[in-house]
Amino acid sequence: MDMDAFAPGAATLGGVLIGLGTALTLLLNGKIAGISGVVGRILRPAQGDALWRVWFLVGLIAGGALTFALLPANKAALDFSHANVAVMAAAGLFVGLGTRVGGGCTSGHGVCGISRGSTGGIAATCTFMAVAGLVVFVRGKVGA
Repeated sequence: MDMDAFAPGAATLGGVLIGLGTALTLLLNGKIAGISGVVGRILRPAQGDALWRVWFLVGLIAGGALTFALLPANKAALDFSHANVAVMAAAGLFVGLGTRVGGGCTSGHGVCGISRGSTGGIAATCTFMAVAGLVVFVRGKVGA
């Protein structure tokens, strides 16, 4: 991450909007807005439960597209020209497997779980953060 490009105002606004979106999903729909759960249950929804999930996913994609259309400077964040497609695909599969084994993703546990006081969400988020810190430390020592 380029710390010179960090914009605390934009980050704060993004956090507020994520919090508002997850709160509204819970208050108006009675559903938890964890992305892996929302998307995972599109393929095998309960009776009458697929439409809101599809619209939630469409909103995520449309919101990102709108942000990049209105703020073209952010397009650099999507530069995958030097990425190894096989490594990215493997990473995506491991993330998907991890969300299934861990009972949710960072948004489900971190944003929704902590805000609801879920001990599982708090424990999972502490684990995510500890592992992330360890990876950053190891990468800094190894030099990847």
